[in-house]
Amino acid sequence: MWLFSRRLLLAGLAALPACGFTPAYAPGAAGSALQNAVLVQEPTNRQTFLLVQRLEERLGAPTVPRYDLAVNLFTSTAGLGINPGGDTLRFNTIGTAGYVLTDRETGAQVASGTVNSFTGYSASDSTVATLASQRDSVERLMVIIADQIVARLLSADVT
Repeated sequence: MWLFSRRLLLAGLAALPACGFTPAYAPGAAGSALQNAVLVQEPTNRQTFLLVQRLEERLGAPTVPRYDLAVNLFTSTAGLGINPGGDTLRFNTIGTAGYVLTDRETGAQVASGTVNSFTGYSASDSTVATLASQRDSVERLMVIIADQIVARLLSADVT
């Protein structure tokens, strides 16, 4: 039974090129066109610093920038869980980012869109622990948003 399943899997993988599947970082694909070619706007605060840091991890530091990436980030916090005493014990950090990828030579807009996500954290009796949880929540959110932007850019027709 195991051998049959493995053969079926291999046959399915062999059919992928026929369906138009192209690896993102193949020569001539969007990933290779963006690798080390995107200059992300300068960060203005800790959140945008974390976002730019993750974007550069995924896309590479620009050696000869061909594209400019502008990101408009908005975050907020919403209280969720409330105890009988009226204290909020659970929070969501919500983030939305609009992005625009522009060709530096022509000034043409290559890709744009909006991504959003959220992360959660719990409040505790310790102020230090609550602040650490909040900071960690923001860090996780910036990774999620940056990864979503990169995924959208890789799926765009950037060549």
